[in-house]
Amino acid sequence: MNQEVVNVILKSREDIWKNQELFGFVNDYFENSLSTLDFCTALEGCIKRALHSQSILQMALVRFGQEHQELSSSSSSSTSVRSEDAYEKTLEELRNFKNAGDPFTQEFFSTFQMVYAQQISMLEKLQAKKMKLDKRLKSIKTWRRVSNVIFVVTIVGVIVISVVAAAITAPPVVTALAAAATVPLGSMGKWINFLWGKCEKEIRGQREIILNMQLGNYILIKDMDSIRVLVDRLQIEIEAIMQNADFAMRGDEAVMIAVEEIRKNMDLFMNTIQDLSLNTDKCTRHIQRAKAVILRRIINYPENSSRGGGMLF
Repeated sequence: MNQEVVNVILKSREDIWKNQELFGFVNDYFENSLSTLDFCTALEGCIKRALHSQSILQMALVRFGQEHQELSSSSSSSTSVRSEDAYEKTLEELRNFKNAGDPFTQEFFSTFQMVYAQQISMLEKLQAKKMKLDKRLKSIKTWRRVSNVIFVVTIVGVIVISVVAAAITAPPVVTALAAAATVPLGSMGKWINFLWGKCEKEIRGQREIILNMQLGNYILIKDMDSIRVLVDRLQIEIEAIMQNADFAMRGDEAVMIAVEEIRKNMDLFMNTIQDLSLNTDKCTRHIQRAKAVILRRIINYPENSSRGGGMLF
């Protein structure tokens, strides 16, 4: 989702950005989302480099097959091949693999740590805010019940006093109570309930936005945990292949042993790259989906909820 669209929607919702605390949470959430998308873009670059290394290894296996076949053919004929040149092209590809190095740079890991720390910090803030809103909702419900009880008791009191006054024939008191009874108590009760309902609606609207951001944040953290596990696994597999490539430089026998080990690990290496690519795509989709959900919540946020009577406690 285009960030300009996000900014337009946020600016159009005056009731959101007038609530500076809520606006701050929303703004920080979208800023963190952008940082995470940048991280995913950087990760895609690392995956491309890993795929390049994979293609080099595949070429090395092809070269080995060709050269091994040539060596077998030459040994059964009068043609001789110098031992040091027997697997020259295979060794060249293995050297290319070594020169390609680790696809994950130090900058990548620094970005990962920064983005991950941002997400953890955001989650903690959202959890604290949600707890605060839950307490306010509970308080509103309690005070709403209390105010209703007080209102009912007041009405009953007026009626009782009216009856007593009539019984003792106190005309001035009866007249005063009759005048009080003309006050639209029912309308007043509805007005009080309206204020409490408006207050509760506002808090619930904030809570829904916070809850959606919290859920999206939690999912992103889990995605990044999965990505980190796969990156670590891929680095271990690359290091093992690097060691085999080093071993291959020792001679023909070493080449055959090393290539056999590389062939055994090749499927794991390719599967890890594929899993990492899929998880990166999933993380990107989760970010976009969460942003869309939160923007929809913002669009549906109670109109004019922050204006008027305000909080009653």
